[in-house]
Formats: sequence, C-alpha cells, structure tokens
Amino acid sequence: MDREPRSILVTGASSGIGAALARAYAAPGATLFLGGRDAGRLAAVAAACRENGAACRERIHDATDAGDTAAWVHACDGRTPLDLVIANAGVSAGAGSVGEGEEQARRIFAVNFDGALNTVLPVLPAMIARGRGQIALMSSLAGFRGFPGAPAYCASKAALRVWGEGQRAWLRDRGVGLSVICPGFVRTPMSDGNPYPMPFLMEAGRAAEIVKRGLARDRARIAFPWQTYWTVRILAALPAAWSDALLRRLPNKPSADL
Repeated sequence: MDREPRSILVTGASSGIGAALARAYAAPGATLFLGGRDAGRLAAVAAACRENGAACRERIHDATDAGDTAAWVHACDGRTPLDLVIANAGVSAGAGSVGEGEEQARRIFAVNFDGALNTVLPVLPAMIARGRGQIALMSSLAGFRGFPGAPAYCASKAALRVWGEGQRAWLRDRGVGLSVICPGFVRTPMSDGNPYPMPFLMEAGRAAEIVKRGLARDRARIAFPWQTYWTVRILAALPAAWSDALLRRLPNKPSADL
C-alpha cells in the first residue's frame, strides 16, 4: 500500500496470528474491526489494542455464515472505509488414528476456504470503486503439498492460495492489492496439539511482524520461514512415490471436534 492502513478488519482475531496482527496494527489513529469465536479472548485482544491507542470494535463472528459475515463487513466498511481486510479465521485437525471423516473435512473447508471468501467478496466492489484497498488471505506452507496426516487442512489452504494468486493480477489493475500469507509452524493454540517436531517454530508476534512488513511491500506471497518454505517446495517437486514414502513416517495430527 502507498500508506499505512488505518481501517483494518481481521477475522480469527481472538488468538494466534490473528490476535498478534491486531496488536501489530493497533496504534493511535487506527480503527480495528475484530471478529472471533471466543468472547473472552477477543475482548482481551481488543482491550490490548485500545491500550495501544487504536479505536476497536470487536464482534463474535462465525465466518461460515455468509449472510451475517457480509452484513458485518458492509457495516464496518460503511462506518470507516476499509483499507485492509485480513481473512485469517481458520481451523485445523488431522486424520488421527482412523482417517479423516466427512464432517471434519467439510467443516475445515467451510471455515478455511468458504469463510475467507465470505469475508473478502463483500468488500471487493467497494474497494474497486474506490480504486484502493488491500486483501490478505491466510493460507499455509501446508498448502503446497498434501500431507496424509491432515489432508483437508492442506487442501483448504491450497485452494485459498491458488484462488488468491489467481485474483491478484485482476485486482491490481483495479487498484486493489492482494497478498497470500503462507506461514510455517507458528506457536498458537492451533499448533499446540501437534504430536510431531515443528522445525523453526516461530512465535505469533514475530510472524505478525513478517506479515505486516510483507503487506506494506504488497508482496504477492508472504511465505516464511524460508527454510520451511523451500523444504515444502522441494517436497512438492519430488516424485509422488518418494514424497509419499517420506511423509508416511510422520505421525498424524489428531482429529478434533470443530
């Protein structure tokens, strides 16, 4: 963007990277619209943002409800035209010991992919009409190769990454920026239950700093850390028989009640 965003909407702002991003953008003159599912944690994040000088309006929010999400986004944009929308809400669960069930797989797609579209699509006409604005989509480095321990999660993040990258050039010609964020392992409630080593594990605050800097530069893809990024890129380029043999050795992420 050519200026610091002052009106910012963040979904999934009650914990993890979303909460860290809210704090990173909180400053005098900033207006933050924060959505999340946990009322207590969301209120704590909003309070911290106000302490940093930002005007803050929080809302208990389910990104899978398309109508309610659109109404919220329109209301926020009508109050203070949005400079930046961060579609961050997401859930994660794996195959566990018995494989991934239909209900879990559909829920992951409903939140991670449909929830992002529900957040972004309502604001695009207004941003295009103004000829400015920025969209940030929270994908993952897991979106570069399907992992047998978490197939729906990987697929939902891959779909979001490819959709965003496909939209970027079209939106840029209309004055709207779009960046796809692809983090590796970040210490959040979502990653706390992973029963396997997490190389280059990063704190959420550090991840937010990297994302904020990348968005300021209008980077198409904000992928980090670089060591994990290139590892998954190489893994994705290997013949399937080789990568399958490697990935089969990893423990599965537990399934979850989403």
